[in-house]
Amino acid sequence: MAAEYLLKTEPSEYSFESLQRDKITVWDGVSNPVALRNLGQMQPGNRLVIYETGDRKSAVGTASVVSVNLSNPKNPAVEIEAGKPLAKAVSLAEIKANKLFADSPLVRQGRLSVVPLTPQQYKFLTGA
Repeated sequence: MAAEYLLKTEPSEYSFESLQRDKITVWDGVSNPVALRNLGQMQPGNRLVIYETGDRKSAVGTASVVSVNLSNPKNPAVEIEAGKPLAKAVSLAEIKANKLFADSPLVRQGRLSVVPLTPQQYKFLTGA
């Protein structure tokens, strides 16, 4: 099971800056069954990368899972806490060019909003 995930968000709806301002939020609005399954597999302490879609199309910051409420398995309530902005945003073009992501759902299933990451992928995106 992955310990790291990438969460996609449309910055005009909820940006990484919004998360930093709020400090903690429940990640919702996910409807894709695969993305919901990924969300439901999260555990407190999992590390997250926040990716902004739209014009930005870049990984921009980090966060972590605070709590997971699976009382409604069709709509898991995952509370996340803001981390830090990335030192340098990582564009989709950079991600697609890196062989670490060749088999990643991030590249293969472009519409997937919750994507598991390998430790190597997380390190590439965050530098950590």
